[in-house]
Amino acid sequence: MNEFFAFLDQVWLARFVLLRGLGLTVSISLLAIALGSVLGVLVGLALTYGNRPLRFVVRAYTDFIRGTPVLVLVLASFYILSTIGIELNAFQAGVFALAVFCSSHVGEIVRGALQAIPAGQTEAAKAIGLTFRQTFTSVLWPQALRQMLPTWVNTAAEMVKASTLLSVIGVAELLLRTQEIISRNFMSLEFYFLAGLLYFAINYAIERFGKYVERKVSVPS
Repeated sequence: MNEFFAFLDQVWLARFVLLRGLGLTVSISLLAIALGSVLGVLVGLALTYGNRPLRFVVRAYTDFIRGTPVLVLVLASFYILSTIGIELNAFQAGVFALAVFCSSHVGEIVRGALQAIPAGQTEAAKAIGLTFRQTFTSVLWPQALRQMLPTWVNTAAEMVKASTLLSVIGVAELLLRTQEIISRNFMSLEFYFLAGLLYFAINYAIERFGKYVERKVSVPS
């Protein structure tokens, strides 16, 4: 019991450090998910509807990024981009790397969802005089969105977990802050467990948001 109260005392002493780390982790995750999702939709559209040269280029991009470890992307964004004149701080480089990685996965999700829709629906839309834009916004995208939401939630959760890799380039997110606290009080098990709970809380919030959106876009039975 004394050890538990000692742990609570250390948590209270480190509360602002933990909150700053948690806030930075949330910021990194939200930015990476938002930017990666927007870019991923464009990638998915290019893979589905682009001409052959465009599909070839985007397919090469997608396969290369998906086959590269996230840690390598993070290190490359921080160290290599500066050598070609693109100066990014650690936070910007980390968000960029995660957004690029997220976009490759979201692109495949969008492509799969769009291609799963029967071709007859597009033909029917053309038959009644709808333009491609009208067909996409009113017929194809709503159906694709319903199919891709569960997988998108999984990808978003992966981005939260991948944000821990940014500690290697000095981004003071939750994991690095936790390690700094442990270096002072040596309560490794307790604080890593607390960090795990905080990461779980973030991912649980993403899951609930995904369920909420899924209910909103579902077709009433």
